[in-house]
Formats: sequence, structure tokens, C-alpha cells
Amino acid sequence: MPPKFRPLFFTILLLATAATISVHSLSNALSLEHLSLFREAPAFRNGRECPQVTWSSIVNGQSHEDPSSIIHIAMTLDSTYLRGSVAGVLSVLQHAACPENFVFHFIATHRRAELRRTITMTFPYLNFHLYHFDADLVKGKISSSIRRALDQPLNYARFYLADLLPTSVRRIIYFDSDLIVVDDVAKLWNINLGAHVLGAPEYCHANFTNYFNSRFWSNPASAASFRGRKPCYFNTGVMVIDLLKWRDGKYTQKLEYWMRIQKKYRIYDLGSLPPFLLVFAGNVEGVEHRWNQHGLGGDNLHGLCRALHPGPASLLHWSGKGKPWLRIDSKRPCPLDLLWAPYDLYRHSLLFSDS
Repeated sequence: MPPKFRPLFFTILLLATAATISVHSLSNALSLEHLSLFREAPAFRNGRECPQVTWSSIVNGQSHEDPSSIIHIAMTLDSTYLRGSVAGVLSVLQHAACPENFVFHFIATHRRAELRRTITMTFPYLNFHLYHFDADLVKGKISSSIRRALDQPLNYARFYLADLLPTSVRRIIYFDSDLIVVDDVAKLWNINLGAHVLGAPEYCHANFTNYFNSRFWSNPASAASFRGRKPCYFNTGVMVIDLLKWRDGKYTQKLEYWMRIQKKYRIYDLGSLPPFLLVFAGNVEGVEHRWNQHGLGGDNLHGLCRALHPGPASLLHWSGKGKPWLRIDSKRPCPLDLLWAPYDLYRHSLLFSDS
């Protein structure tokens, strides 16, 4: 290179390096901002009366404590409902007498690394595991329903909990991502399932025939599936499940059977709920209604505001189309959405800034 061009060359080189560093710094800043969408939750510690045991010590044979002293909760994680999931986790920890004895089992279809970092940064002290759910397991089995959100593969992950979770997990509470609890979940965990596989609040006053269409009820073979049972509606967003009995009874295969029937004959319009009703309705351990004050998101079409059902409430569930975080952000919250708001760890300042 001629000497007279050397100063110009080094100037260009320095400018290019500085630009690269600036772009890299901006990229890191954006990544950090994305990962910090939620404020860090407080650290919740056990009281003196709590068993001092960890799940890993039980699994590894290092502790002789009763495994039932560890409470297992399963939830799904995705970008659409992440804000609701975070609020749900916070509510569980905040109202637990022994929060360190909870283990969360999160299930996701994609972006697991990002979701893991988000949960770790939001709940640095949380005991949790993250599992991959292969959407291909159900993509060919799902039929369209009355609301698109009900057709997402992750909505069917609850069918596969017994396969996804390790065999050392014998009982699980499944929670939807649009609920909060205002009571100690240990009370729900400790219910006696007896001979039943599944426990949930039942609603026998609901018109059960509405959950299936006329094609189902006009077919004697289909209608006969409830013979010998007194089926009642139950909401699958809150369930206590005996995974040992589930595995022994091959209940995942039974649910998949009805998905195949639906794909061929279209006998219902409500996503993942009807297969659960077909397999379990009339054979569910009833749980107090306080553990699922559901329907707060309105119906599946309009999502209008609703009031609480009569009676005490330990869990508030925004099932239906309307979600509290969306209504709050749109400046049109329902009265009960303000009960959800204190558990919202979302950093609104990232979206609404004066700068």
C-alpha cells in the first residue's frame, strides 16, 4: 500500500471497528431489555414449621422425608401467555406457607432458552424444570374449534404430563396460565383422590349436552360412552392428577382415541376439553368450587366482564376470551381484573417511556 493511503486506511479501519462495537452493544442492550421484561420477584422463604427438604435430595435418596411434602405444579410457557404464567407463579409463592417446597414443571414448544432465562431472572430462587413438548405429537390430531387459541398444540400438553415428567413425580397439580391463587395451594395438593385418577371442581348444574354437538348425541355408540356414569362438567385448567394411576391406566392413549374420533367425525367444538370429559366425567374426585372460580374471561366469543360465583374463592381463573393483562393494557379493565393486577410483574416502562 502506498504510504500516502495508510492514514486513510487506518481511519476507515477504526471507524468500522467502532461501528461494529456499537452494533454489538446495541444488540446486547436489546437482548437484556427483552430478558428484563419482568421485575424480579421477592425471595419467598419457608417458615420454621416447614419440612427442610429439597426434591433433589429425595430423588437422590439423601432424604427420608415424605415425598408428598414437595408440591409439584405443571404449567405451560409461551410468549402469548407468559405474562399470565409469571403472575400465576408469583401468586402461588406469595400465599404459600412453605414456598421453597414447591417445584414448578414448565412445558414449552419453542424458544426454551429465552423462556428459561426469563424465569430464572424473574424468580432467581425458584425450583423449576423446563420440558420440551413436541408439537408434532398433536398437530395431525387437532381439529379447529370455536376459538383459535384453543387449537394451539401447547393447549394439549396436559394430555402428556405423565410422559413428559419423570416417573419420580407421582402427583401433579396442573394450572392454566390465566389464573392466580389467593390461598395456600398446599390445601389443594393434600386432597384425597381416593381411587380416582383426577380431582377437580365439578359443576353438575351445567348443561352437559352443550359440550358435544348433535352428531355426537345422535350416534348411539358415542352417546353410550357415558353409560353407567353421571357425568358433570369440570374445567381442565385446574386439576390434581395421580400420575401413577394415569400411567397404569394409559389415559393418554384414551384421550388420543377421542382426538382421532373428533378428526374423523367432528363431534365437538371446544378444543382439548371434550376428550377429558369423555374419559373422566363422572369419575372425578370433586374439589371445592373455591379452587376454580372460572369464567372470569367471559365466554369464548366476546370475553365480557363477569362477577364471581357465589361462595369463597381460593383461585381466580380468567378462562374465556378476555385476559386481564390485555384488558388492563387497553385501559378497559373489568372490575375483577384489578384483583389480578397486583401479581403483574411486567415492566410497563419498557413500552411506555417519557424518553
